[in-house]
Formats: sequence, C-alpha cells, structure tokens
Amino acid sequence: MKNFIANLNKAFESRVRLGIMSLLMVNDFVDFGTLKEQLQITDGNLASHINALEKLHYIEIRKQFVGKKPNTSFAASVEGKKAFSEHLDALEKLINQSN
Repeated sequence: MKNFIANLNKAFESRVRLGIMSLLMVNDFVDFGTLKEQLQITDGNLASHINALEKLHYIEIRKQFVGKKPNTSFAASVEGKKAFSEHLDALEKLINQSN
C-alpha cells in the first residue's frame, strides 16, 4: 500500500496557509486587506504566514500605491501553484485510498 501522507506538503498544514494559497490559486492578485478579511485573522498572523510562504518562493509580492496609500498584494508563484496542486492531489489520493 502506498503512503500518500508522505506526499503532503508541510507548508500547507496550517489552515491559514491553506486558506491563503486557496485564495491565490483562483485570483491573479489579492491584497493584504482582502486576505485578512476573508481569512478573519490579525495583521500579525497573516504577515507571519505570508513571510513563511515567501521564504519558500510560493508567492509573489507586489507593492504599489493606490492614490497616496500603500497597497501590498500577493499572487501564487509558478512554484507555489505546482506545490499546492501536488498537495491537493496527495489529499485526494489519501481520501480515495479508503474507497
């Protein structure tokens, strides 16, 4: 029997990182405020998870000004999309293993 749990990516064990990547997979760019609102977490919590994903090169960061206000938005990188897709495939195989 194959061990599908070994194929799960530890970077996505956190529900917050799972949520971040889920939102980024279906949107081109998502700003910090929208991520915070959608995930219902604090600034600091979101920032720490964003930092962890950035270190793994799973996300891209875009900083710009909207009017006179700074705006930071995020997108899943090519590497991040691949890693997240592989993680979802491993989850699906794990679920289907019991059928």
